[in-house]
Amino acid sequence: MEIKGDQIWHSPSPAELLAAAGQEITLKACVHNIRELGGIAFVVLRTGRYLIQSVYDKEVCPDNNLSQLSAGDCVRATGLLRAEPRAENGVELLLHGFTVLSRPASPLPLNLADKELKATLGTKMEYRTVALRHPRERAVFRIQQALACGFREFMLSQDFTEIHTPKITGIGAEGGAEVFELDYFGMPATLAQSPQMYKQTCVAFFDRVFEVGAVYRAELHNTSRHLNEYTGLDFEMGYIDGMEDVMQMETAMLQHTMAYVKEHCAPEIALLDVDVPRIGAIPCIRFADALALLKTLGGGKNRNDLTPEDEVLLCEYYREKGLGEFVFVTHFPTAKRPFYVMDDPHNPRETLSFDLLFRGLEVTTGGQRIHDYDAQVAKMQARGLDPAQFESYIGVHRCGLPPHGGLGIGLERLTMKLCGLSNIRDASLFPRDINQFMAN
Repeated sequence: MEIKGDQIWHSPSPAELLAAAGQEITLKACVHNIRELGGIAFVVLRTGRYLIQSVYDKEVCPDNNLSQLSAGDCVRATGLLRAEPRAENGVELLLHGFTVLSRPASPLPLNLADKELKATLGTKMEYRTVALRHPRERAVFRIQQALACGFREFMLSQDFTEIHTPKITGIGAEGGAEVFELDYFGMPATLAQSPQMYKQTCVAFFDRVFEVGAVYRAELHNTSRHLNEYTGLDFEMGYIDGMEDVMQMETAMLQHTMAYVKEHCAPEIALLDVDVPRIGAIPCIRFADALALLKTLGGGKNRNDLTPEDEVLLCEYYREKGLGEFVFVTHFPTAKRPFYVMDDPHNPRETLSFDLLFRGLEVTTGGQRIHDYDAQVAKMQARGLDPAQFESYIGVHRCGLPPHGGLGIGLERLTMKLCGLSNIRDASLFPRDINQFMAN
């Protein structure tokens, strides 16, 4: 809570309000809803995180008329705090006076007073800046913030250095065609598919690095799980003995991050009825073994990758066995992994790579990278890539890299599954997808 010199309160917590019961305060907030009941009215005020019930009584607030107030008005309200168990958050403000600071130019297109926003996904996207004023809609992003903060806190505790890599690049990290092209002062450039190459470069001088940043994929998808711009939680770590070191680091990070969410988002967890998972040892299965298992479960029809249905089946299988809601799948076929992923020396048709599935959805891709110069050049050439087009990246290998590996996590996907959302657009503040470029 911020208390300014003039004692105007901004977004106080219910506990702070209860502690101040019996005092007169001034609060800046937005009128969320007005319910008239005879001679009094309940004016629900919305701060940046909480709803606070205030009571308007003409006898107590003689200098203001209720007709001056409408939903959406931003106000400065003064009144007496008092405990009220029947009110949301257990406290209410008996209004002594208020001043309208600003008001909407037209009625709001969505009814924010309902407990749940009664609007289709398309309508919520059309009126995104209004929909996000609903407590349930915005609560998702408080939890998303906690996921990113918990990730950052853990990475720093493990001696990772936070980096901020360019999003305008000359080559695609995945070596494919699914990139957004743009003109950069007369030169061809693309939006970054990943911070992959920069992460690997930074391992040479920082050993361990991480980033929270935007990722761009020009994929022609229109599904509930894909976006063309999303936020990646990435890390890369040097001097590993194998990809298992990366998997162990992610497991510990998720344990810390989920605990961070529980500690810092209790109101949002309660509001959305979020089931924050308890994470122990995460089960692990090789891709080939997963395919064999999936065939017994009615899936496993793609020999080179997991389908969305496969991801659901695998997670349900391990959950029903009481092994948790996460599962690692390792050793994906070489053909399905990027050129920088190390092949398994015992079986070159497989890679030292993994996906992490959570509640039926892939949320992480990671693995061990190629650190040897000759090996990286050879794999590029085998893929039909010209190493000369990746000179800055190859140059880092030429100058020497430690054995290293890392991963990328889709923040929106993780948020979506944690909050029990059915569409990833509900986990993106302002989604960018194939059908619409949203000006808001």
